[in-house]
Amino acid sequence: MKNSGKTRFKRTKIDSLMNYMVYTIFIVLILLSAGLAIGHTYWEQQVGNSSWYLYDAEDFSPPYRGFLNFWGYIIVLNTMVPISLYVSVEVIRFVQSYFINWDLQMYYPEKDTAAKARTTTLNEQLGQIHYIFSDKTGTLTQNIMTFKKCCINGQRYGDCRDGAGQLQSHPEQVDFSWNVYADGKFSFCDHYLIEQIRAGKDPEIHKFFLLLAICHTVMVDISDGQLNYQAASPDEGALVTAARNFGYVFLSRTQNTITLSEMGTERTYDVLAILDFNSDRKRMSVIVRESGGNIRLYCKGADTVIYERLHPRNPKREATEEALDVRVWFISLLKDIDPEEFEAWNKKFLEASVATTNRDEALDKVYEEIEQNLILLGATAIEDKLQDGVPETIARLSKADIKIWVLTGDKKETAENIGFSCELLTDETTICYGEDTRQILRLGLIQLQVYPCFFPISSALLQTRLENQRNRAGSSAHASQRMDEPFFQGSRDRALIITGSWLNEILLEKKKKKKKLKLKFPRTAEEEKKQREKRQRAEAYKEQQQQNFVDLACECKAVICCRVTPKQKAMVVELVKKYKKAITLAIGDGANDVNMIKTAHIGVGISGQEGMQAVMSSDYSFGQFRYLQRLLLVHGRWSYIRMCKFLRYFFYKNFAFTLVHIWYSFFNGFSAQTAYEDWFITLYNVLYSSLPVLLVGLLDQDVSDKLSLRFPRLYVLGQKDLLFNYKKFFLSLLHGAVTSLIIFFIPYGAYLKTMGQDGEAPSDYQSFAVTAASSLIFVVNFQASQLGFLSSGAAFDSSSHDNKQKAAL
Repeated sequence: MKNSGKTRFKRTKIDSLMNYMVYTIFIVLILLSAGLAIGHTYWEQQVGNSSWYLYDAEDFSPPYRGFLNFWGYIIVLNTMVPISLYVSVEVIRFVQSYFINWDLQMYYPEKDTAAKARTTTLNEQLGQIHYIFSDKTGTLTQNIMTFKKCCINGQRYGDCRDGAGQLQSHPEQVDFSWNVYADGKFSFCDHYLIEQIRAGKDPEIHKFFLLLAICHTVMVDISDGQLNYQAASPDEGALVTAARNFGYVFLSRTQNTITLSEMGTERTYDVLAILDFNSDRKRMSVIVRESGGNIRLYCKGADTVIYERLHPRNPKREATEEALDVRVWFISLLKDIDPEEFEAWNKKFLEASVATTNRDEALDKVYEEIEQNLILLGATAIEDKLQDGVPETIARLSKADIKIWVLTGDKKETAENIGFSCELLTDETTICYGEDTRQILRLGLIQLQVYPCFFPISSALLQTRLENQRNRAGSSAHASQRMDEPFFQGSRDRALIITGSWLNEILLEKKKKKKKLKLKFPRTAEEEKKQREKRQRAEAYKEQQQQNFVDLACECKAVICCRVTPKQKAMVVELVKKYKKAITLAIGDGANDVNMIKTAHIGVGISGQEGMQAVMSSDYSFGQFRYLQRLLLVHGRWSYIRMCKFLRYFFYKNFAFTLVHIWYSFFNGFSAQTAYEDWFITLYNVLYSSLPVLLVGLLDQDVSDKLSLRFPRLYVLGQKDLLFNYKKFFLSLLHGAVTSLIIFFIPYGAYLKTMGQDGEAPSDYQSFAVTAASSLIFVVNFQASQLGFLSSGAAFDSSSHDNKQKAAL
């Protein structure tokens, strides 16, 4: 719950723009009404007062009559304000959400999971994404952990070898038929490790697998004679399953005991204490009493926190580090804790367990006391395979000019390997590490130190940038100004790999310690002023650091943030939103991704192995990462184009309808007389022009879904806001004004000097109103088809223009 963050109200960019346009229409309405009211005042002074046949038995002055007519025109021209627009927009969004839900190409049959639009207000924003922030485990990968390799006492196991330890050219699976508890799905090719285990000559191997079987929080149930493990995380389940297949089987547990089968022999251990795992500790420990009375602590955890707790004499540490190159859990063992030492520690442990205040901090402090001077037994390597279609999806989204950032809690080497596996990184990519950029991001740098990977950076340009930063940092009013000088020169592909600790350091995000109660004496006014100025300078410095980081990272094609916490994930998303004003999308599958999903403009949850927390907090959900390309490039793009066409057409038809009243005012003394009959004014938006505009907003397709995926560059229309902006709005207004002129003056000219067969003029008000109304219906409905055709042409023209620019570069 602490990682979930606060719930944010999300609105689309088009929503905000549409509201501002409605405000603009209100202003135009007031200005037009005021102008027509002034016209009526002038007409009353020049014509009305001298025309006895227009006397209405009211002795009102011309200014007062003009004031009354101002409100009359507010009522007559009120159809200019698109009141029904918001209802129509919600109907379109609602139906578009069902189009996503009904898409069979986003259905994941293995888990019977369909795509789900959990909101109906963000569909068109899917067509405007600039940055995607993705979790790794369970999002890019399957989050189905498999035990691949291990290193015990400095010896590496897991390669394809025979029973004598010789490498094999053709992999041959190990036969686990000797183990009645073996899992038939487990695959392993190193026969040499099996021979060592069954021989029982190496006590280190026994201790290693005993630790895997005993140091965990897995629950077990037996159904149809089979053991079924329920683990809190896939990592833990993979380790316990591996120990089970190698002959060290976890059978059952009670509150104070745990029972194992060690190579066919059942043993029960007394569990004295469980030192829980959490995201800060990144390790867990179990203290047990063996049958001989010995008390031992078994510990497993991430390498970054285990190193500092190892005993100084660990000769196998370097060999273990070199042996494994994928995701690693280092396993440690503290043997034979003295009973007196344990009794003293256990008293502190019990006191901390029942503490009413700061319980977590007290427990962490007690855990630290016992988790020291650990002896390294070995390490395990667990593999998490990529999901199907991830490299193709990333490549296609990159062609759509969408930048992808991977935010993960794994170690740097693992994250980098996954980056190459999913083709986010390539051999041509210049990789820059966060530690190498520290000198560039620091303000007030005196001596520049350019690292090898930054050879494209101009020293003079960097010096100029830093001098500008110093000048601007002196004033808080200018400290946040954006600088246009790039960090890099040239057009090479670059990627940035950073860690969570580096983020905290460079962005000045330190953990806040609880302040102790202290007596504070009142400060003088001068001291208060100095303190305030100090805080302002610190805030300006921090803001400039964040600005520099975002500018540097956004110049890279890809960014990988490793060893980051859920809070840091959300912070990175928030920084890009703040300084780039770009539309962001976050995608994840676990509870640690909820904060990031809520922070981004659009959150996508994947139904994976880590529960439904991410899905329940998301705006859209589906079963696999590869469906993201269809969500954005097809549904997102279609929704954006449809909504833009709908809004432009809606504004156009309202202007064409309403502005006819203005031209009619010049011939009726600006008396707020309507140009149409009352029934037509009532039914125009409800009946005569409602269906075509809804069909445009729901069913219009400029290209098919296959072409949308084949040509990802078509997506840039939404990123650049090319189809709906203030320019398009005023063009719609101008288009509507010209249409209203034609609709009014052509019937007016036709009826002006006509004569019927009976010798009377047919130019009565009703005939003119019906003719103008009929013309309006035909014209605006014809324009609906023309609008779709023109928008399709604009899409292809823009795409071809972008391709020509890229070819020129």
